[in-house]
Amino acid sequence: MRRLLLAAWLLAALPVGAQVGVRDGLGQLLSLPAPARRIVALSPHLVEDLYAIGAERQLVAAVDYSDYPPAARQLPRVGGYSGISLEAILRQRPDLVLAWRDGGNGRELARLRELGIPVYISAPVALADVASELRRLGTLTGRAAPAEAAARQYEDGLRTLQRRHARAAPLRVFVQVGDNPLFTVSSRSFLGSLLTLCGGRNVFAAAPLPAPQVSNEAVLAARPQVMLAFDASLPARWQRWPQLPAVRDRLQFTLAPDPVSRPGPRLLEGAANVCAALNSARHKLGLTPS
Repeated sequence: MRRLLLAAWLLAALPVGAQVGVRDGLGQLLSLPAPARRIVALSPHLVEDLYAIGAERQLVAAVDYSDYPPAARQLPRVGGYSGISLEAILRQRPDLVLAWRDGGNGRELARLRELGIPVYISAPVALADVASELRRLGTLTGRAAPAEAAARQYEDGLRTLQRRHARAAPLRVFVQVGDNPLFTVSSRSFLGSLLTLCGGRNVFAAAPLPAPQVSNEAVLAARPQVMLAFDASLPARWQRWPQLPAVRDRLQFTLAPDPVSRPGPRLLEGAANVCAALNSARHKLGLTPS
């Protein structure tokens, strides 16, 4: 069965058009005989990237939780966070597989390469990396012009928010991720970068991990002025400590999680949501210019 699938893939991957090449997120050179026509994306943010650059017709399969835009929910699935299926991927006859560096599946990706299927590794670590990745994917898909437009729109949006909040009054912010155990984010995460962009001061910015586990005592000692969470039930945890500034002043906000956690063009939407929450807090505290 696998040999038949591989043979079908080889027939579908015969070169048409000019060769294209980029370095992926790990700096590895990836060359294709022609822009990819059949792509399998192994991370939701890569699905969003392809839609953003107008390459959705070349996307033939994805993984679980690839739910944006809504049309992506109709794509065939080849796995999820628990693992991927090599046979399901080969069945799609891909000429390019997109994977996330932190998505696991190292053994399966190595096997795909052994079978001659090109694999691009996504590894964005800073807000600016999203635009660079959109441009690289534009090259690999033959969608360079729309990819450049999407990248510039993203960059312009970030610059606008940065200028708007360059002089904003700083606020101490705690981001709650989960409840038991209690996790937060550091400056090594995308959300941590968005806090800085919006004039926030992450109380756990210096933590060595992107998503460190913290204690109640550490949060109480940090005395955040604002608390952000992604589940409306989470802020209730802190009501037993009314001395916390964020609790006392009722400055606990619930945000949609995906726009601030997926390293794609919707980070711009996530940034706007974070900035809006912090601006609301400043207004309530009387810290906005009169």
